[in-house]
Amino acid sequence: MSGIRILDARSVTKRFGGLVAVDEVDIHVDQGEVLGLIGPNGSGKTTLFNCLTRVHNIDGGSIEFKGKDITSKKPYQVARMGLARTFQVIRVYGDLTIEENLVLSQQWGALPTHRSFTKAHRDLHDKAAEIAEFLLLSKHLRTKAGTLSGGQRRLLELGMTLMPDPDLILLDEATSGINPSLIETIKDRLAVLNNKGLTLLLVEHDIRFISDLCTRVIVLNYGRKLADGTPDEIKSDERVLEAYFGDDGSTDVE
Repeated sequence: MSGIRILDARSVTKRFGGLVAVDEVDIHVDQGEVLGLIGPNGSGKTTLFNCLTRVHNIDGGSIEFKGKDITSKKPYQVARMGLARTFQVIRVYGDLTIEENLVLSQQWGALPTHRSFTKAHRDLHDKAAEIAEFLLLSKHLRTKAGTLSGGQRRLLELGMTLMPDPDLILLDEATSGINPSLIETIKDRLAVLNNKGLTLLLVEHDIRFISDLCTRVIVLNYGRKLADGTPDEIKSDERVLEAYFGDDGSTDVE
């Protein structure tokens, strides 16, 4: 980890009518870090992701990415700057093959969609094949995405974020509804990517997944930042045990 802040958001606030979904949250991610973001359902995690990636306009605060103010940027603008994300609900094109999904995700900002495949340079197809192999999807390269398992679609979605060579990926519940064996595959692939220098911010409910990957964890509760520390510090924080795991702290977090 370099200590250089790749993402720095201060006092981020988002309201929906009278509901304050994100309440003056400070969050930063250092280059090369794997940061986890956890909290009870409805604590504001995905809303904060949407604010950071500019899907939602914010009602207060500021957001910088790679030292540049992106508070008023559009989602496609920050994506082109190197900030990529996945979603809670998997977003792949079911009628397209894995290869076509990957090529399209590289080219969407440069060519109209209907021209993407005819104009795609050979090296993009080579890159798609390389990413598919890395994600253990190469034998399905020409398989339509709609026929893949949930875990395979998650891997494909990750591959789609990798195609444009991002500097930071925000992953929203990458293990949700996934077969345990593929969870281990996803964890392993993310660890390899991080070892190669990719920075990651993870929203996740699987505490073991977070503990195995993350060097630091932030906890949200009722839209506010409750705690910020190492996985071990978070798992022993009484406020977190009460808010996230129940008043008796009985949930197994080891």
